[in-house]
Amino acid sequence: MAKQPMLKFVTTAREMPEKREATVRNKDFDEIYAEYAEAKAHEQASRCSQCGVPYCQSHCPLHNNIPDWLNLTATGRLQEAYEVSQATNTFPEICGRICPQDRLCEGNCVIEKSGHGTVTIGSVEKYITDTAWEKGWVKPASPSHERSESVGIIGAGPGGLAAADMLRRAGVQVTVYDRYDRAGGLLTYGIPGFKLEKEVVMRRVEQLEQGGVRFVQNCNVGDTMSFDEIRAQHDAVIIATGVYKSRDLGGPGAGAKGIVKALDYLTASNKSANFGDTVADFEDGTLNAKGKNVVVIGGGDTAMDCVRTAIRQGASSVKCLYRRDRTNMPGSQREVQNAEEEGVVFEWLTAPAGFKGGDVVSAVTVQKMRLGAPDATGRQRPELIEGSDYDEPADLVVKALGFEPEELPTLWGVDGLDVTRWGTVKAEFTTGRTALDGVYAIGDIVRGASLVVWAIRDGRDCVEAILEDFNAKASVAAE
Repeated sequence: MAKQPMLKFVTTAREMPEKREATVRNKDFDEIYAEYAEAKAHEQASRCSQCGVPYCQSHCPLHNNIPDWLNLTATGRLQEAYEVSQATNTFPEICGRICPQDRLCEGNCVIEKSGHGTVTIGSVEKYITDTAWEKGWVKPASPSHERSESVGIIGAGPGGLAAADMLRRAGVQVTVYDRYDRAGGLLTYGIPGFKLEKEVVMRRVEQLEQGGVRFVQNCNVGDTMSFDEIRAQHDAVIIATGVYKSRDLGGPGAGAKGIVKALDYLTASNKSANFGDTVADFEDGTLNAKGKNVVVIGGGDTAMDCVRTAIRQGASSVKCLYRRDRTNMPGSQREVQNAEEEGVVFEWLTAPAGFKGGDVVSAVTVQKMRLGAPDATGRQRPELIEGSDYDEPADLVVKALGFEPEELPTLWGVDGLDVTRWGTVKAEFTTGRTALDGVYAIGDIVRGASLVVWAIRDGRDCVEAILEDFNAKASVAAE
């Protein structure tokens, strides 16, 4: 009987790639996990139980063929593993790094439920594609024939880039318009290098350029160029702007200097630390935590990015205020653990009531909370504990309260672009079609603030609908 290459979860323990010591990694912006060695990747992939009904796959927004590429990895067929992985995911090496696997694929691994510890799906996924880059298996788009149709994509984040890749592989002419000086959106400027090194994003952008995608940077639609101008130049337009409007915070002293938005703070850090850019607000200390008592308000993944960035910038202290407890925190528990290891202090069941210091913040007035009855979502509602206020010293306060959509119809002067009561663009589920002919919308601008993997899914689904519409129009014209 042939030796069984899989089902080794009983004899082989779960093992993540080596994580750099906290006292070392908290001084730089390099990724904290080492790469798997070849033998270790094969070993960990062999732990997969090859389920008849793979819940890991069904709980992945892209429905990646996870058991298949784990099997191929375990049996040494790595190029095939890459091809299977790439077939459903435009950017597997990015998802392998930043997806909250503990809430998606790994969180639904059958052997995890049986007490053996989940397969390290994300780390193997990262290993497969990083190896593919090293071996030269990753190729730019080279369509068998060029199509005459042209698509303009507004937004160079993960959804827009995924759509651009799929369109070029189908031979469609693609131009991507973006407000920033580099493509990638939040992958480039919103996520710190210790989670996603920027070379990983930039090589994908370069690959798209090599495949024929044209990028127009520093293009602020509604200012630099109108939406109607873009629409007039293309047969279809995809709106993939994401959501960049930060939720704000009131209370006494909320306008003081030293209280900043999370995205401004992270963008300045990424430009300075990862690209070597000169950023005035970073150089003058406005968006630099060095030597400061830092308080970050929020409990999502953006808050985790901010607290861990502040540690690396040399803050004197870093505290995170969150109004619920650890169990009810929306951010990744893995990220919370990493932050604690690096020196971040979490103040659970706390919320800001105001700020002290006059023109320049010196402290946050903190209210203690308790969890009461569940709200409409089923989560326990935070309730104020009267008389529990105290002052937390703060020289820099970062508001990481989440993001909302900008008012695109108003900003762009567009009639007929319908939005929901939350301000997101109304679009058909799976196709991205909007009320405007030839205009599609994908990602966070439709869903609200969500995950990178969902934006990639939306981009890929939307391209299928666009090609379907192009083919239908071509058939009618030929009659």
